[in-house]
Amino acid sequence: MKNRLSYFDNAKFFLIFLVVFGHIIRPFIDESNIMMTIYKFVYTFHMPAFILISGYFAKGFNKKGYVSKIAKKLILPYLIFQGIYSVYYFVIEKQGASVLDPLDPHWSLWFLVSLFYWNVFLFGATKLSAKWALFIAFSLGIAVGYFDGVSNYLSLSRTFVFFPLFLIGFYLKKEHFDMITRRNVRTVAVILLSVTFISYFYLDFDYEWLFGSKPYSQFGEPSILNAFIRIGFYTLTLITSLSFLALVPTNYAFYTEWGTRTFYVYLLHGFIIQYLRSSDAIGWLGDYQSIALLTFLAILLTAVLSTRVVKELTSPFIELKPSFYLKAFPMNK
Repeated sequence: MKNRLSYFDNAKFFLIFLVVFGHIIRPFIDESNIMMTIYKFVYTFHMPAFILISGYFAKGFNKKGYVSKIAKKLILPYLIFQGIYSVYYFVIEKQGASVLDPLDPHWSLWFLVSLFYWNVFLFGATKLSAKWALFIAFSLGIAVGYFDGVSNYLSLSRTFVFFPLFLIGFYLKKEHFDMITRRNVRTVAVILLSVTFISYFYLDFDYEWLFGSKPYSQFGEPSILNAFIRIGFYTLTLITSLSFLALVPTNYAFYTEWGTRTFYVYLLHGFIIQYLRSSDAIGWLGDYQSIALLTFLAILLTAVLSTRVVKELTSPFIELKPSFYLKAFPMNK
């Protein structure tokens, strides 16, 4: 049991590191081919793998009170941080009033909205056989790109595009993860990830295809070809996501506990990175020789935001649990 739980916590730690790392290197991708390649490579699987794991842990969706529980866990923090980000963009960065729209997710907050949708979708999907549910989910994910009205608003586009991955994760069992972490499978995973990374130096495509947040019209005149392009990305995403998960250590390590607090890193790292971007504090790290420094910065930021102290300080805003402040400042009776 410990190894199984350690495996998933390890996976979540490495994935949240990649989320932070991807956001840190974003300012440099237009000026560096290697940065662009790394960026595309990371975005091919880091959120899809997160989504697969989220689906795996959604098996209790039909328990009493489950929907209200995840609504409190996901929607309330979304509204709180959507408000905080809106104030930041409107007041500090002097952006327009459109940033105050509570239904247009800022930064990475789309994931909270979509994760809520995906859990609710399970009530309908599980009434069908797994094959039919996956067929419909993939069909909707492909078809939704033809509708211009389905975009980042309410996170609708990403919700439909990535739901098949969540559903696959839901259908996965412990035995599947035991299988992909075997030594021979890991060898194949290293080869597949290496080939994908190297091929990205030669494949020229718009990286925003990987976001799943825009209709096909944003990439040119929509055609039947768009459906095949999305199928191609689905295939590549599944291969690289499972390959990454195959390489995750299964034993407990010093970072395993940090993997239990990825929710905090996900919500908080944006403020720091946005500050670094606006102040140009990392602007001097733009050349390829600084990849090591950017990696170290991402590790440091991930590790700090994963600490118990950060959790205690921010839990009143994220989990609405003011226990730390009640202990620190007890009310006089």
